[in-house]
Amino acid sequence: MRHLYPLALLLAIIISSCQPNEKEKNNSVNGIWESIGSGWVLQIQDSAAYSLYDITSISCLPNRIGAFEEIQEVLKIKNDTLSLLKGVMTYNFVRQNTLPEVCLSTPEAAKQDDPLYNFEVFAETVREHYAFFKLNNLRWDELYEQQKDRLAKDPTDVKLYLTIEEILEKLNDNHAYLEATEDVYEAVDSSSEDSSETNDEQLPEYGDFQVAQMVAKHHMQEEMTEDSWLIQWGKLNETTGYIQLKAMWLYADLDIPKALIEKQGYVDAYVTTFHQMYEGAYIEKEVFGVRKIMDKVMEDLSQTTSMVIDVRFNGGGQDAVNFEILRRFNPERRKVVMTRLKHGKKFSPLQSLFLEASPKAYTNPVYVLTSQQTGSAAEALAIGAISLPHFTIIGSNTQGALSTALEKSLPNGWAFSISNEIYMDKDGNSYENVGVPPDYRLNYPEDRQDFFRSVVNNLEKDKADILEAIEALDK
Repeated sequence: MRHLYPLALLLAIIISSCQPNEKEKNNSVNGIWESIGSGWVLQIQDSAAYSLYDITSISCLPNRIGAFEEIQEVLKIKNDTLSLLKGVMTYNFVRQNTLPEVCLSTPEAAKQDDPLYNFEVFAETVREHYAFFKLNNLRWDELYEQQKDRLAKDPTDVKLYLTIEEILEKLNDNHAYLEATEDVYEAVDSSSEDSSETNDEQLPEYGDFQVAQMVAKHHMQEEMTEDSWLIQWGKLNETTGYIQLKAMWLYADLDIPKALIEKQGYVDAYVTTFHQMYEGAYIEKEVFGVRKIMDKVMEDLSQTTSMVIDVRFNGGGQDAVNFEILRRFNPERRKVVMTRLKHGKKFSPLQSLFLEASPKAYTNPVYVLTSQQTGSAAEALAIGAISLPHFTIIGSNTQGALSTALEKSLPNGWAFSISNEIYMDKDGNSYENVGVPPDYRLNYPEDRQDFFRSVVNNLEKDKADILEAIEALDK
């Protein structure tokens, strides 16, 4: 992955010579803005271009440089606060007079690649933004010192990778990841002990999309799916509709080059392509894609007397996709979520998220099927269901991975993310780690493969359990 600091230096020189005009009105978006809770600094110049930086107290890395028109339509300004809408979330920025000092100097190349410096940047990001120290009973200062000392004894890229991975595991962060380089992965693999053991009686392993496909094929008495591999729909019986949502992303038409798909595979090529875009524009494409499918789904199932939405095998994606789907069942605008972001030793002010109404909302009984494999944006659908009076949740607690992933980069080019958000239902209840509980419990195994096998090995029972739960709830 490429180093970003040379570009930072160039931008710092340009920006430092373009200080805001003192006579400029306060309602101008031009200038320097610092986010409340995400570690970003946004520079807007002459309403023509913008630069977004990831900052900590010891680092400043360019995140994105783009034309102002990319973000123009999603910006609002009131007094000295700028808000930026991205998907369903609004991020607030406060006006600053100058760029932070750390953005006006560039470390030497050796420092950019120094494992100890990269560790400190990672640690500062965690200290400032990780939201669940208290929930997970973590003493960060002790963990930080312990891991820093271990790295200092062997300050290599491999040790840096293993040190950060160990911290992320101890944080118990459901949305955390670390992406290094191929040479680091190869070195880690070559240094690890060969612990592969063969079992004479290996059990079959299933993927979530694979199990979802088997369930949909078996359970639907009448299938109506057209031109969709992510959403399948039809009827469980004569009166009950069925919608299976495999994911909350992959709906966007990104015009991915065929050569890239052949080289990386579709999903990896999809990720590579959307990372080259402004995130807000990418999310809009996801919403547009799922909207077209849901128009057809709701038309086909409009005459059913009840509906099942199956997200048991859905690991998540974009909240905006979840909101677009859930909107089809909402007859009036209502608050469904409250959220706040970790901001140093405090949290940002509470932000309420509202579900917009649909003029043709489906208001017959709806049953949402959940499991331990229901994660992230799929769990957010379950939280939204809590606010809809005609919705009932059937199954088991969801995964408990509700926070938005705050994605960052290290000076050496590695990417990582941590959870920086408290995501709550309309009454302020948080389900991080514990998951959203069902209204009617089905005893699904917690282990991923045990759950998949329990469904696949007896599809008839799985369908019968769903219908029996609906019947019991209707009494």
